Amino acid sequence: MIEHVTEHGWEDVERYLTDVVVHPGPAHQRALKSATEAGMPAIEVAPNAGKLLKMLVQLSGARRVLEIGTLAGFSSMWMAQGLPDDGRLVTCEYLQKHADVARTNLDAAGLGHKVDIRVGPALDTLPTLVSEESFDFVFIDADKENDSNYLDWAIRLGHPGTVIVIDNVIWDGAILDPQRDVVNAPGIVAVLEKLGQDPRLDATAIQTVGTKGWDGFAMARIL
Repeated sequence: MIEHVTEHGWEDVERYLTDVVVHPGPAHQRALKSATEAGMPAIEVAPNAGKLLKMLVQLSGARRVLEIGTLAGFSSMWMAQGLPDDGRLVTCEYLQKHADVARTNLDAAGLGHKVDIRVGPALDTLPTLVSEESFDFVFIDADKENDSNYLDWAIRLGHPGTVIVIDNVIWDGAILDPQRDVVNAPGIVAVLEKLGQDPRLDATAIQTVGTKGWDGFAMARIL
């Protein structure tokens, strides 16, 4: 993974906003601590981004959410909090050990009844969801090489009006020079191009700075 270029002030501002505006709860803190204890990489969304996901779920009126990339369940927790009590979040996690940690965190937060964790490669799991009810909101935050494939499935499993959010689309500016990270950057460039060209989508992308360095997210709506 490319080394992040950070500015000390970005991180200070993010922590200030988290403390003053976002107010993560004990369950969020527990999830972050459990991820560290389990030796997971610190690649979960920042708290302010997690709160944004929660609010986007609420603003979109979503009742069914699909997440690709669970890790310790930090982003899952935020989105599940945005769902009504009878809402459902299906999250795809590659590793069983990560899924186990996420399940513990979600159950401890009182959100377990809303969340279905599917373990295994997401590209194997996603075809099994075709027979289920479509999704109103999709969050993609997994291996960047498959971003375009995940976007294709998000469209297939969604419906007109479904909101799709893709994390990590700036990648420290490597989208302008993919040779800086030949593993991840080409996949990000490909999904950005698809977002801009697919007639089924209306999309935008926002760059951000903070504890995750220089990065950003894309958001699209299925037409």
